[in-house]
Amino acid sequence: MKKQHLCSIALLFVLSSLALFGQEMKYPPLSAYMMARDTEISLAKSAAPASISDRATIKVLTENGFEVAHQGDDGFVCFVMRGFTGAPTFTPVQFQAMLPYDPHTLAPICLNPQAAKTVLPYYELRTKLAIEGKTPEQIAESIKKAYATGKIPKRSEVSFGYMWSADQVLGPAGHFHPHIMVYAPNYDNGMLGGNEIGSHLPAIFDDAGTPFAVVVIPVDDKLAVKAQP
Repeated sequence: MKKQHLCSIALLFVLSSLALFGQEMKYPPLSAYMMARDTEISLAKSAAPASISDRATIKVLTENGFEVAHQGDDGFVCFVMRGFTGAPTFTPVQFQAMLPYDPHTLAPICLNPQAAKTVLPYYELRTKLAIEGKTPEQIAESIKKAYATGKIPKRSEVSFGYMWSADQVLGPAGHFHPHIMVYAPNYDNGMLGGNEIGSHLPAIFDDAGTPFAVVVIPVDDKLAVKAQP
């Protein structure tokens, strides 16, 4: 039953995305993506267990991109991705085109030290380009060029991100199970056994077969972390 529920959410996400994909899209005012500072800090910290997030560096979104609100000491970096931050660069195309414009997407994440070095610059560049008004296609092209020229780091090893927040909103599908993001360069789903997206088994959700491939591993719902005031 849970597997069917997950698949239904994934299907809703696709259908909603495709419906929006056919419409003319534009960014809402940047203010639509903003949050009260304390609320954003709390939401960012909910991405991981307190043993990690209490000592992590916390970043919040500003008009100039993500900036440090609290300097941590454990090497982890927690922040709240917006749609333009976490949208895929290559695939699936409908999410790449739709998510950047969605101001309701709030995706708290805590990157481990390795991901903070190799993945965070990618997320921050995507965010900067969106704030400048670049389209998803322009963002994708800029990301490819930045990666090829060394403007953002090469991904030569696997790294991780916690997305355990009970308050995450991932596009039209809304809430999703707490999960681990595994940044696995050049992996495709066949390398994981060809597991179905939306099941409780590891599967590549974004950018399969590229340096930006992301494996999602759902964890027990009881591990979800509620944002604290």
